[in-house]
Amino acid sequence: NFYKDINREAMYIRYLYKLRDLHLDCDHYTEAAYTLLLHSRLLKWSDDLSSPQLEFHGSQTQRQMKETLYDIIIDYFDKGKMWEEAITLCKELSEQYENEIFDYELLSKRLEKQAKFYENIMKILRPKPDYFAVGYYGQGFPLFLRNKVFIHRGKEYERREDFQNELMSQFPSALRLNTTTMPGDDIWDSPLQYLQCFTVQPVLEMPPRLKNKPVPDQIINFYKCNYVQRFHYSRPVKKGPVDPNNEFVSMWIERTTFTTVYKLPGILRWFEATEMKQTTLSPLENAIETMEFTNEKILALINQYQTDLSLAINPLSMLLNGIVDPAVMGGFAKYEKAFFTEEFTQQHPEDRDKLLRLKDLIAWQIPLLGAGISLHGKRVMEDLRPFHERMEECFKQMRKKVETQYGVRELPDMEDRKSSRPRSMLRSMRQSVISISSLQGSECGTPTRTQPDRDFPPPEAAGVRLRSSGSLSLSLTEEVPGEAEVKLRKSKKKRKRSSMIFISEERERTATLDGKRLSKKQEFRSDTNLTDVNDMVLTNANSKSLPAIGGLSLQVVGAAEEVDSSRSRRDSKSMSICAGSDRTADRRSKGVLNLFFKNKVSKSEDVKTSASSKDNINHF
Repeated sequence: NFYKDINREAMYIRYLYKLRDLHLDCDHYTEAAYTLLLHSRLLKWSDDLSSPQLEFHGSQTQRQMKETLYDIIIDYFDKGKMWEEAITLCKELSEQYENEIFDYELLSKRLEKQAKFYENIMKILRPKPDYFAVGYYGQGFPLFLRNKVFIHRGKEYERREDFQNELMSQFPSALRLNTTTMPGDDIWDSPLQYLQCFTVQPVLEMPPRLKNKPVPDQIINFYKCNYVQRFHYSRPVKKGPVDPNNEFVSMWIERTTFTTVYKLPGILRWFEATEMKQTTLSPLENAIETMEFTNEKILALINQYQTDLSLAINPLSMLLNGIVDPAVMGGFAKYEKAFFTEEFTQQHPEDRDKLLRLKDLIAWQIPLLGAGISLHGKRVMEDLRPFHERMEECFKQMRKKVETQYGVRELPDMEDRKSSRPRSMLRSMRQSVISISSLQGSECGTPTRTQPDRDFPPPEAAGVRLRSSGSLSLSLTEEVPGEAEVKLRKSKKKRKRSSMIFISEERERTATLDGKRLSKKQEFRSDTNLTDVNDMVLTNANSKSLPAIGGLSLQVVGAAEEVDSSRSRRDSKSMSICAGSDRTADRRSKGVLNLFFKNKVSKSEDVKTSASSKDNINHF
């Protein structure tokens, strides 16, 4: 930082690579990647030649050097399992390949690598590193360490004892402090060296794009121990009269919050804690926090066992049994005895909202426990079946009590959560989109509407018709006075020169298809909420993708006696009603083909020519 502040880039970059080499010697690939990232930020995506002090592989442009650096950094992030950071750099490179240098071959390779990183996030287990607060007290330490506290990021599966022993080997003359409280002035001013080490918990800082969204645990878990800058250390203390039968009544928490100068991980595995703040949690606040943590732990275990069938059942068994069996831990029963009393309510009227919050958390724990026990019953071995049955009995008693006192909570259906668009949602969506009037005589039992909507135009004004052959037509042109007679004269020709290709069933199969048509009709009505009416007959029973025309009604053009003959010739697999025609036999053997076309109306003065031309009508 000193060389950067005085604009000595060459020296600054030299020390960056010295630091990178130190990290690689210790297999700290994540920190090595962040270190080289500082060098890449000095370069631009331009074709200008890099300055002499930035060259390391001959004459290169800044674009070439930055691209090379990104490849190295992405490889380091991959080895350090920081795939989120690698994906960010891959996106930046893909933007250059796609929109700047138009190298689609490199773009495809980069996207394949990026896809692999996404897959790793969801499938590969990443152990959470522990964080340790280390205090260097006494005048015997160098000035940059003296009487300061640093937060260290541990290695994977590194225990505090192992970390502390390694730390003591670096300062063999230091004395170990076995307390977690801040030392007094006598320690600060001592000429000796004192080391203090204890574990702290990182505070999750949820990215804004993930808030209030159903995010998988694999994604959330990364942010629980990365991109963190605040850390908690909680120490229980006893205040007031102590109840030997219920320790939660007098269990207070003294919490120290450490804030580092930079987020971890970074270019170092440890950063100085520049701010320390102490707060105190009351016993009720401690109970609320404990219940929140327990519920989150139950939900996390359920998700893990649902996604990985190879996990051992023991952790889930111990967690569930410790909550539901009063002979083990008692669960939240001690909270009820400590806080849900008239005496506590009268002494602490300001905690009314907190009491409601605790009751709500207890009520929500029941469906979580139910899901966990149900999953446990499917995975438990036969020799542990009595243990599971004992747990079920305890849970039944607990559920009955909690639902009576605090209400019933229900989790969303797991199958609906897994499905992108469940059947029920699709059906409700169709019912809300299709706004055709429900009428009397409904077969599906839906509410009927006797009066038409006054705010909508009549079907004739909107140009919507349902032909006697069963095909819907939507007129794109306005009605012209005097054309009614012309259309009547055209009707016979239109039946012969139909704008749709129809297929008629063989008459001898009509009787056997009647049952199928009826079932198709009922299925369609159930899915679309459509009904019959005296002045409206909907015959397109097989089309489940019927276009929705909001606020419009459908009218049959033609005689009523044509409906029965039309129904008798309907194909059970077609999307429209098939009327009789003189098409060839080979076309009859094929499926229904929807032919979309539009012919312009001839402007000839000859009435016969105008009558033989087609109107500007969309047939579908």
